Formats: sequence, structure tokens, C-alpha cells
Amino acid sequence: MGAYLLTGAGSGIGAALADLLHGRGEDLVLVARSAERADELAAAYPGAQVLTADLARPEEAEGLADRLPSRLDAVVHSAGIVALGDIADLDLAQWRSTLEVNLLAPVALTRAALPALRAARGRVVLVNSGQGLSAAGGWGSYAASKHGLKAFADSLRQEERPHGIQVISVYPGRTATPMQEAVHAHEGEPYDPTVWTRPESVAATILHALDGPRDAALTDITVRPGG
Repeated sequence: MGAYLLTGAGSGIGAALADLLHGRGEDLVLVARSAERADELAAAYPGAQVLTADLARPEEAEGLADRLPSRLDAVVHSAGIVALGDIADLDLAQWRSTLEVNLLAPVALTRAALPALRAARGRVVLVNSGQGLSAAGGWGSYAASKHGLKAFADSLRQEERPHGIQVISVYPGRTATPMQEAVHAHEGEPYDPTVWTRPESVAATILHALDGPRDAALTDITVRPGG
């Protein structure tokens, strides 16, 4: 068994990955944004260690360092938020919150987990987005946070290679998650989840990367709807 630290396990891709890992008996460390969500995760994943940190306050994520296991096989950053709108209309508070959750919180939590990752020669997986590769109009703040996440991953990969840590960026296209439903509502378009990639399919891709051989480094994985 391995030890896996996950954010975003309450829904979408994070929940699908937590289901897979818990189902095969791995040790899970889950990060919840509130005590209420922590109780829900503890009930859904018996035996998991559930820690509370509001990722909108990245210093709370970094403050988890003393509560993490001494060894971690992987940290998977799946939590994220989106605020859509033209740059002319989206205020700085919305930009700030998007950058804090999508970029600064993964930086803070990774820093907190580095000793445990180095001890296990583990992996860091960052669930990015197609918007982290090419930004569309109306997605400015979200795309900026995801482009920043790619830069963080690329730098971390080089810095931590001597410690045996592998860093993997995953770029899902549109995926049938609650976030996608909210995006469609903003766009005024009907939402049909069958059109998009299932979160379970993205989770299976991440699991494949987590289980991969040590002599082959998967660095950037793009997942697109295949229908």
C-alpha cells in the first residue's frame, strides 16, 4: 500500500480518483475546506486521514506540514475554482481568489509535503486544464492560474529530480463535473454530461501515471473528449 495526499476529493475528478485509490486499499490523506466537508469525506472514505484547510487561504495548506505522514507516494492537486468573465469585467478580488486556490494553494501544499515526498521518491500530480495550454476569451483569470500552475510544475520537476520526485501535469479538456455544469450555465448553453469526458476516465489516466514505472517519467498528459 502507498500513501496519497489528495485535494478536491469531494467531487469530480478528485472524488473519482479517491474512489479508485480507496477501493484498492491505499492510505489516503484528504484535504477538506471545512469541518462539515471533512465529516463527509471521513464517512465516504473510512480509514482516511482527513485534514482541514481552506485552499482560498494558502497559508492554511502550508500549515499542514506537521500533520502529514513521514512518507507520501504522491500528492495530487485536483481542487480548483473558475470565475468566468471578460478581463474588463472581472474584478481583482475574483482574480485573487482564483490564483490563490488554483496556483498558490498547490505551491503551499507541495512545499509542506516535500520532505515526505522526498522520503518516498514520490510523485506530484497537478490537474491542470486545456486552458493551461491555450487561453480563450472570457477565461483570463482561470487560464492565468493554470498557465502559472504549468510553470510551477516545470520548475519543480527540474528542482526535485535529484531527490527522485516526478512531477506530472494533466490537462483535461471539458469534463463532466459540477464545475462544467456551472460553466455551461454561465455560457447559457444546455449541459449534456454525456458529451464530455467522464471524471472517472481522467482519474483512470492519473492512476496509470501514478502506477507507472520509475524509469519512465510521464511529464505532460493531455486528455480530450473522445466521443
